[in-house]
Amino acid sequence: MPRSPLPSMLTPDLIGRQREIVEVFLRNGWDYMRRLLTGGDPDRPDLPPPEVLRNILIELGPVYVKLGQLLSTRPDLLSPSYIEALSGLQSTVPAVPAAQIEGYIRQHMVRPPEEVFAEIGYGAIAAGSIGQTHRAVLKTGQAVAVKVQRPGIDKQVERDMALIKDIARLVSTTQFGQRYNITELAEEFKSALTNELDFTTEARYTDELRKDMTESRWIDSERLTVPQIIWPLTNSKILVMEWLEGRPLLQAPLPVVPRPNDVGATGFGAAGKDGDAANPLADPFERLLPGDTKDERGEITSLLFRAFLSQYFITGFFHADPHPGNIFYLDDGRVALLDCGMMGRLDPQTRATLTELVLAIVSSDAQRCAQLTLQLTEPLKPIDLVRLESDYSRLLGRYYGISLDRFNTAEAFSAVIETGIRNHLRWPANIGLFTKSLANLEGGARLFNPAVNLIAEIKPLMVDLFRQQLVGNDPLQMFLRTGLEFRNLSLSAPRQFGFLLDRLSDETLQWNLRIQGMDSLQRSIERAANRRAFSTVVAALIIGAAIISTSQQTAQLQWLSTLLFAAASFLGLWLIVSILRSGRWK
Repeated sequence: MPRSPLPSMLTPDLIGRQREIVEVFLRNGWDYMRRLLTGGDPDRPDLPPPEVLRNILIELGPVYVKLGQLLSTRPDLLSPSYIEALSGLQSTVPAVPAAQIEGYIRQHMVRPPEEVFAEIGYGAIAAGSIGQTHRAVLKTGQAVAVKVQRPGIDKQVERDMALIKDIARLVSTTQFGQRYNITELAEEFKSALTNELDFTTEARYTDELRKDMTESRWIDSERLTVPQIIWPLTNSKILVMEWLEGRPLLQAPLPVVPRPNDVGATGFGAAGKDGDAANPLADPFERLLPGDTKDERGEITSLLFRAFLSQYFITGFFHADPHPGNIFYLDDGRVALLDCGMMGRLDPQTRATLTELVLAIVSSDAQRCAQLTLQLTEPLKPIDLVRLESDYSRLLGRYYGISLDRFNTAEAFSAVIETGIRNHLRWPANIGLFTKSLANLEGGARLFNPAVNLIAEIKPLMVDLFRQQLVGNDPLQMFLRTGLEFRNLSLSAPRQFGFLLDRLSDETLQWNLRIQGMDSLQRSIERAANRRAFSTVVAALIIGAAIISTSQQTAQLQWLSTLLFAAASFLGLWLIVSILRSGRWK
């Protein structure tokens, strides 16, 4: 294998891992990454097809699976086909043997397991790339779920992250790497993975979401729950929470209503038309079980939408991966949100802007959509606002007049993001998480209840939502803060106005004005002035030569006249050719 361009401080373990990675790339035909790692030209990036990229990440192991999951939250980096392929990415890793995991639990628990648990199953009931889950019963009789970190995963993460950061540094020297800020993306991934390795972070997220859902006025907290953390038994390697008996939502014993022909379960993380046949709950025939009612499915759907809309637009702290496997229907009739390892946050200003953006999309207001997009994004180059509005007008025209039962909010929002990217706008990472969460929620909800309508679910909450964003939870506090800001303004305004008058009176005020496109206009004027001056010089040479030729008395004057005519002709011909070549002779 050719010498690697990666740093020379490579341990034998890293060198072996690099060789293994290259072999996976070669086996799957991804030539760009092979060239990059072996010192080739990295300035022409290309991606393999979505399914090939998915297979590569699975073969490379848990760390790269997590990388793919992170990328699935970034529609600003990847097209919808890649987002969809990576959204359901799961690593196929076997569970750690019971004997090994028992030793690990004993090593990392504060107290011996026999002092804490009345019983514990050391055989995993579920295994993931970072951890695996076991069922146990406390001495108090409470059933709990014990999530245990995979032994040695921290060293594997450290090894693979070193290689990923080195690759990011190589790509960062290219135009592609600079445009997408690859080094920042690598640091973001490292931070996300480090947080996931510390189970106390997931525990805090779970507690915060549980508190928000319990205190929310939008939902019935008796119907929706989040697992309670057993903090005395939880640390960075072991997470203990209450056991919730139930099954994934799509496997719940509830009635399935017929799927309308014009409603599809589109969106990231949701099965489309090709996936319906594989899903036994997505067939076009309803199946009723004893004791079921059709209204129950609609009630659960409304409950979930109210819960997530509260997260998106009220608290700003939301579950970023609400696929059907993370939403359980419990045996007692409640609905539970599980796996709070991936969460997102939206600040109040972003929440208010997103609310308006959703309304602009629904009402097909392209101008307002463009304005709100510019508030949320960072321009990578000067933006053509007319083109942006035109693109949004064509996009939203597809949704104008469409019936609400056919309107897919997540699909429309994703198209808005893609349009912004085409116009050289960079979306923040939390918008990618919001889009993924919304798409997973709506896609899963359409599988669970094909007649669901997100806009219809939002409508009853709009008045409360706008009131919340206008005055917040405490109107008195909002009133006092507004009064204080007006007081500060009234005190500072006269002083600032007096300062402005002083600057005007002593002529020290300078205005800094920058008009977009003025530089090119200035260059055009300078070129026109230069040509005018040049043509004047040519005319002067011709006139001078003519005067000399009419009054010539000697051979020297005859030669000078001919020279002037020749120079004027050459310069005049060159001027005409340059004007013709510029294409601006009309």
